[in-house]
Amino acid sequence: MAAGVGLALTVTACGGGGAGKAEQDPSAPLELWARTTPGGDGEKGMKKLAAAFEAATGQKVEVTAIFDDFETKLSQRAAQKDLPDIVMNDSSQLGTMVSQGIVREVDLSAIKGSDQLLEPALAAARATDGKTYGVPYSAQASALLIRKDWLKKVNLTAPANWDQMVALAKAFTTQDPDGNGKADTYGLAVPGSTKRGYASWYFSNFLWAAGGDFVAKQSDGKYKPAMSTPESVAATKWFRDLACTSKVVQPGAATMDTPPTNETFEAGKTGMYVVGPYLMPRFDSSLGKDKYEVVPMPKGPKDSTVLAEGGSVYLMAGSKNEAAQNAFAGYAISAEGQKIGMEGEKAFIVQLPVNKSVDITTVRPDPRWKLYADVYREHGRYAPSIPNWTPVRQSTADTVNALIADCGLDVDAELKKLDQKLTDTLSQQGVNAS
Repeated sequence: MAAGVGLALTVTACGGGGAGKAEQDPSAPLELWARTTPGGDGEKGMKKLAAAFEAATGQKVEVTAIFDDFETKLSQRAAQKDLPDIVMNDSSQLGTMVSQGIVREVDLSAIKGSDQLLEPALAAARATDGKTYGVPYSAQASALLIRKDWLKKVNLTAPANWDQMVALAKAFTTQDPDGNGKADTYGLAVPGSTKRGYASWYFSNFLWAAGGDFVAKQSDGKYKPAMSTPESVAATKWFRDLACTSKVVQPGAATMDTPPTNETFEAGKTGMYVVGPYLMPRFDSSLGKDKYEVVPMPKGPKDSTVLAEGGSVYLMAGSKNEAAQNAFAGYAISAEGQKIGMEGEKAFIVQLPVNKSVDITTVRPDPRWKLYADVYREHGRYAPSIPNWTPVRQSTADTVNALIADCGLDVDAELKKLDQKLTDTLSQQGVNAS
């Protein structure tokens, strides 16, 4: 998950805002920036895809991996009117990048294979103006990881609904599933920190399954705040009770982002964790593949909707080689490009394929990956592509975090306050329904 920093800048001279196209230079290498850790598996995967594209087309690609201060460095290049040709970034950053004026509209007819993209992924690449500004190349969705050995110890099965999930969480917390004679295990791992909006990011899996919403889209395409609706209030109270009443969430959850939360699961302190497929290689190694199983999220009061996310190829404004931009995007979503992106145990950059012709089992026979792919296609939901999702995620995270950290706060009152903040945020972005 990434929640980028909103930047106020417009790059009309770089090809945005209706400016003329830059002079084309087909011989120039494509400069590609990837939001990933330098030297890590993500960079290796990006370079592998770029090398395959170069071998197939003869077009050189220079890959630069940046994680820290990514937005700041991108804004500096924008100010210099010298953006990279391509940016591989989170799909959730589309609204922000469009509002900055640093990406060009995508002509899908110029992207080979775009007709093979799954509609949910393609819809996430459309901005509020209905135009497409990104080409999705990878997707992911949430499922439930459960300690398989703990299930046997407490003589229960994987939960099918929320009531069963709470019962299992209580059993994991009170019945000493690790057998060490100590009361040191908890039912559910929760990254409840306000950092980068983690509390909201995690809670979305429960909010949407309950029929609630952060902001609700109206018939005119604009949005209304929705955190004080009955469905959202009920979902928030249920989630808060896990920490405050049942006490089945790990201690300190309100201060934890994902790294320490991951550690609680692999260290045998928590028995369930709602997360995407990207952590399976790590947990297979650190915990052991035989120690946990992956199941679909238990059905909520409404359905089994879970958070969907992914990565997009952004074609940056002002490129001197738009044809190569289009060609790279087409290669990334082709069956060949998708399979290359999925290959390997660690250095892969495609979590779940977005090309509907690609069967994930042909690259990854492990049935857990097929389960994640099915969950994505059947139950995945992306965050809305409003001009800037970050302040919505951050405001809702602040409130959810406060409610699990302070069990004396009034849920109804806090959610009403939150909706007023969301009204102001939507108004500032020009998408608040009157």
